[in-house]
Amino acid sequence: MNPLVLIVEDEPAQAEMLRYNFESEGYRTIAAGDGEEALLRLEEDEPDLVILDWMLPAVSGIEVCRRIRARGTSRNIPIIMVTARGEEDDRVRGFDIGADDYVVKPFSPAEMMARIRAVLRRTRPELAADHLECGDIAMNLSTQRVTRDGRSVHLSPTEFRLLRAFLERPGHVFSRETLLNRVWGRITDLELRSVDVQIGRLRKALKGGTNRDPIRTVRGGGYAIAGGSD
Repeated sequence: MNPLVLIVEDEPAQAEMLRYNFESEGYRTIAAGDGEEALLRLEEDEPDLVILDWMLPAVSGIEVCRRIRARGTSRNIPIIMVTARGEEDDRVRGFDIGADDYVVKPFSPAEMMARIRAVLRRTRPELAADHLECGDIAMNLSTQRVTRDGRSVHLSPTEFRLLRAFLERPGHVFSRETLLNRVWGRITDLELRSVDVQIGRLRKALKGGTNRDPIRTVRGGGYAIAGGSD
């Protein structure tokens, strides 16, 4: 699935410009108009990258960045700070608090897209990869072919998207709510048990008649694929 970008911007016109350009390039987007809403969206959606305005109402961008880095579930999410403050001291402060890059307003859409691609290549190379692996499971995104220990695994489109979410972040524990949003989108008429049903089908396909189950159930947490950590 394409990377999910959280846009944290309190100026509607600026937020809409960013959303339009990101979606034109194939990224999925969600938005928050202030720091408090941004922290809630992080809990609900687990984006792959955050575009974070420095000057925000309620909770400042710097404080949002600090909290993201302090929380185990979000500490590795790449962050690009956006601000009109171009002084060296401000840039240093942003990097020290945990930002991965820093864009000064006004900026061109082309510059922002180039910075996003560079940050994702550096921090989340699996999102730019054509091939994903975890243990003996391999996925080719171009051919949509999945193998386990060299054996072809036949998956439905939904099972494929579900496995891709796991392979992009091996070892990461996904809640049912997060998987519902990432795999199906923000569809309100599906219940959380739909996730459990698809997990069961994916497990069966991956096991292939063996007892080797690569998907781990975390009590009170959700699901993860064995291997890696974040």
